[in-house]
Amino acid sequence: MYQTKQKITLDFTKSHTVAELLGDRDELIKLIEQQYNVDIFVLGNDLEINGKSRNVEKVQKLLGELTLQINLGQKLDMQRVDDSIKILEGRSESKPHEIFSEHILVSNGKKIKARTEGQKKYIEAIRNNTVVFGIGPAGTGKTYLALAMAVGALARNEVGRIILVKPVVEAGEKLGFLPGDIYEKVNPYLRPLYDALYEMLDVETFQNYKEIGIIEVVPLAYMRGRTLNDSFIILDEAQNASPEQMKMFLTRLGFGSKIVITGDITQIDLPVEKKSGLIQVRNILNGITGIEFIYMTSKDVVRHALVQKIVDAYEVFEDNNRD
Repeated sequence: MYQTKQKITLDFTKSHTVAELLGDRDELIKLIEQQYNVDIFVLGNDLEINGKSRNVEKVQKLLGELTLQINLGQKLDMQRVDDSIKILEGRSESKPHEIFSEHILVSNGKKIKARTEGQKKYIEAIRNNTVVFGIGPAGTGKTYLALAMAVGALARNEVGRIILVKPVVEAGEKLGFLPGDIYEKVNPYLRPLYDALYEMLDVETFQNYKEIGIIEVVPLAYMRGRTLNDSFIILDEAQNASPEQMKMFLTRLGFGSKIVITGDITQIDLPVEKKSGLIQVRNILNGITGIEFIYMTSKDVVRHALVQKIVDAYEVFEDNNRD
């Protein structure tokens, strides 16, 4: 493809400047040059882009989007620019600035923002439905965003408590051999939930909420017989729930409560002879008003860039080895 040179003028509001686009020591522009193999020269608000025709067109579109984000007051950094590139390259229905405008306000005033189109749809689904299933690969923020929505709902007094539920599936080591009571035995399984909550609540607040029952952590098997009112309930790792456990859990829903169920149907730890309740429930509850299924893909992975490649590689491998 032939080389081309394009000169564009960026239109900033009076309160913003091209310096915000360049980044500290021009790091943001350098990132764009590296990603698209172009050269960008800056003179005031005029930018000259040199490179292959197709790449120059993409950069022109990206710079227009980033300028809009700056004018909207959205702060740019390396992560935000990288996310913007992924969204534009993925041909999402929503523009990057529309996705980044979706956020969750948690109790300490911290804003947790959507980074992908899938995350934006997930947050909207939780906000607008009573029961939401978030299904997708590791690293898509399914549990983290559900916890953020729960903490935000608690802070706004929309619910009186948060119930965190997880199936405990023995993998190589019998729980009976581990020291302590049942809660001490399952604590390692629940550590990822604790880690996320420590980011949203200070340690003292979290421990206090846990002690007085405002935040309750429960193994799935212990949910039988309960009815939960005025609660935000999260079932994590739901791919490891049996069909019977899934039905039991869903029927715990009480008045004023909301349920979010997260899982990755490619990482089931149940014995081969046991079916996953998360796989079965999709055919049973699909289409019911108030219940929504959100499916995330490798495009929604927000961990290290290699995680997305690993997820894609496993999908190809599993597709090629299905009977």
